[in-house]
Amino acid sequence: MTKTLADLETPCVVIDIDRVEANLKRGQAQADALGVALRPHIKTHKIPRFALRQVELGAVGITVQKLGEAETMADAGLSDLFLPYNIVGAKKLDRLAALNERINLRVTADSPDTVSGYAQRFANSAKPLVVLVECDTGLGRCGVQSNVQALALARHIALSPGLEFGGLMTYPAAGKVAQSDQWLADAVALLTEAGFACPVISGGNTPDMFRLEKSVVTEIRPGTYIYFDRGQVSLGAASFEECALSVLTTIVSRPTPNRIVIDAGSKSLTSDLFGLTGFGVVMGNIGVSVTSLSEEHGVIELAEPSDAPRVGERIRIIPNHACPVSNLHDRVHLISGDEWVETIDVAARGRTD
Repeated sequence: MTKTLADLETPCVVIDIDRVEANLKRGQAQADALGVALRPHIKTHKIPRFALRQVELGAVGITVQKLGEAETMADAGLSDLFLPYNIVGAKKLDRLAALNERINLRVTADSPDTVSGYAQRFANSAKPLVVLVECDTGLGRCGVQSNVQALALARHIALSPGLEFGGLMTYPAAGKVAQSDQWLADAVALLTEAGFACPVISGGNTPDMFRLEKSVVTEIRPGTYIYFDRGQVSLGAASFEECALSVLTTIVSRPTPNRIVIDAGSKSLTSDLFGLTGFGVVMGNIGVSVTSLSEEHGVIELAEPSDAPRVGERIRIIPNHACPVSNLHDRVHLISGDEWVETIDVAARGRTD
């Protein structure tokens, strides 16, 4: 017997698999057209099934953000992982070493301290650890702050036992790809002059991947392109019709003609705003947004009084940011049209270790 959205308990995440497939193919086609490798970031979906599909469509491997995500994906058969994070501490370095023995793995560093930690752990390893230098090209988070620092750290990596210099990495601020590209080009020129080749120059993000033209980067790491969300729509990366993830929710109260209360609060919808008004929009009625959140309630304030929708009716919310929504739910429900196809676990959910 066919199951539909009406058979699902709310609040829950539903994933339109037809939109996912279209988004994945669009992203791969864009990377191919640019002549760069695609290494998608799985922190958006955290699901091995989707990561394997991305590789099947042509991705060279995947990007993970934490060791826990890397271990989950390696256990599922993903064999080429990039972990762009400073791994610090003896226990984490032991886990990193175990992973490095199993799969093709690369990491990043932005300080001599991190490089020294890697070198101490991998000095006697049969397989070297490949390390890229993380560069702050304008985002203002991690990363070396100058080309001279990039060169010094590349030299430190190359001279350290058990390590191999793998190139440069950045996460560019949205809309500032040209600035990031110039920073990287200058760094590559300085490293080349000093005799250091850059096998990989890793960058890219979802907001800019469809605007990118010629670039110094050799691979891009978009994540949200698999689902898209309200934030990506606001940045011009997609349309609402391409958004594959939504939160199915039930109206549990209509205390006033202008107020709708749903059963999805901050434990189901992200509180990220991205400069937007509200915490998500109603699918099919994008002019209506979730105006406030408490833990188990979402509130929608209508501009004009209305009797509809009524208590017990259901709506779907497109969140501002899909990635944290994935991490709020143990499982997601795959749909095609209005048909509920399958329920699968979000295998790397909570793997922030």
